[in-house]
Amino acid sequence: MPADIIFFPREASTTAAQVDRLLLALVVICGSVGLLVACLLIYFAVRYRRRPERPPPPAMPGSTLLELFWTLTPAALFLVLFAWGATVYFAAYRAPDHATVIYAVGKQWMWKFQHPEGQREINQLHVPTGRPFKIMLTSEDVIHSFFVPDFRIHMDVLPGRYSSVWFEATQPGTYHLFCSQYCGTNHAKMTGSVVVMQPKEYQQWLHLHAEGSLALEGRKTFLKYRCLSCHSADEHARAPVLEQLYGKRVHLRGGGSVIADEAYLRESIVNPGAKIVAGFDNIMPTFKGQVDEEDIYQLIAFIKGLQHGKTPRRVEEFPPPLTTPQIEEPD
Repeated sequence: MPADIIFFPREASTTAAQVDRLLLALVVICGSVGLLVACLLIYFAVRYRRRPERPPPPAMPGSTLLELFWTLTPAALFLVLFAWGATVYFAAYRAPDHATVIYAVGKQWMWKFQHPEGQREINQLHVPTGRPFKIMLTSEDVIHSFFVPDFRIHMDVLPGRYSSVWFEATQPGTYHLFCSQYCGTNHAKMTGSVVVMQPKEYQQWLHLHAEGSLALEGRKTFLKYRCLSCHSADEHARAPVLEQLYGKRVHLRGGGSVIADEAYLRESIVNPGAKIVAGFDNIMPTFKGQVDEEDIYQLIAFIKGLQHGKTPRRVEEFPPPLTTPQIEEPD
């Protein structure tokens, strides 16, 4: 396999082998065609060069069959390569439906990861073999780029937007993670690693590093910023109900609709006036600059898992004040 060649990275994901086979085919086919054309050009230039003792050769009539052959044959060949490349591309950038979502934030000059179980990591990402993971990416400052050569995955990380990439690791080990987009003075130091473990070891790691889940932390953030005062999911609600909202089609004021995915939820938090839900007014203030990307990830995780009837009660918005117990004086 190409990965056995010393200048090739290891093949450590299900995507890597597909990408390497396509690359090898492109190099061999295009290299062979280029070499054949170069050799024919040199041969004909020497063989049919003009000589003083010979008159110019007569004009040759054209051949329609020959023209069709050298036009349709390469076209068919490269259409096959295009279809193969498109298949590899869609497989590499469309995550399986059952993939576990990990949220990642790039910032000068580090990578921050949040697992759905609540584990948080900086410049290191732990995953098991044989399980697909979808990495939701965004940036807090400038453009970064998420690049793991051994997995053959690469994705630009943009401020104010979400992008994603997925992989399924096949071999335990530690693999380099780079930012491949120049992002400032310490760009060269923005490195990390992906630690691939056996499934049992990964479960032990999860248990040892257990924290509050993303959804639970999102619930706290939801209450902290008093989102409940409008998104109360009762007859007094002044804002849309968030229960079972994720993945549904939302109808907008003025016509049109949008799917409630991560990008829509994020935009509704930082720029609520961009897409106003039909039947409601634009009364929500922007939280841009008040919540960071990690808080937004937590809120999204909370909303994604919010089922019918599970919106927090209003009494949870303001916890009861702490009271000092009365101490009786001795007689």
